[in-house]
Amino acid sequence: MGKGVHISCPNGWTRLSSHANKPPVPVYAIHCIDKPMQQPLRAATRAEHLAYLESAMEQVVVAGPLLDDEGTPIGSMLLMEFPDRRAAVAFAADDPYARAGLFASVAVTAWRQVFPKA
Repeated sequence: MGKGVHISCPNGWTRLSSHANKPPVPVYAIHCIDKPMQQPLRAATRAEHLAYLESAMEQVVVAGPLLDDEGTPIGSMLLMEFPDRRAAVAFAADDPYARAGLFASVAVTAWRQVFPKA
């Protein structure tokens, strides 16, 4: 691997960046809430959704379902690196869950780590 610098990520991991003189890529939070009573649609689309995330694994900081009090998935939360908000919105819109109509709402916002200190 070429020269690089370690960049601290929000989850405490470090990544080796090949861009020693460039700042880290911005992180965006993609917060999705499912429409009510859509567990069958979520289950039917899950494999395609996971494959989609796997195809972008280099950008994923953390990802997983949002859960209700019983542990049932009710949405998704992704923290991912994108060059800008437009790219994050495009990624969210092309998610198989979104294309299947699973989500009642999707919010895409820039995110910055404060704690734990990097």
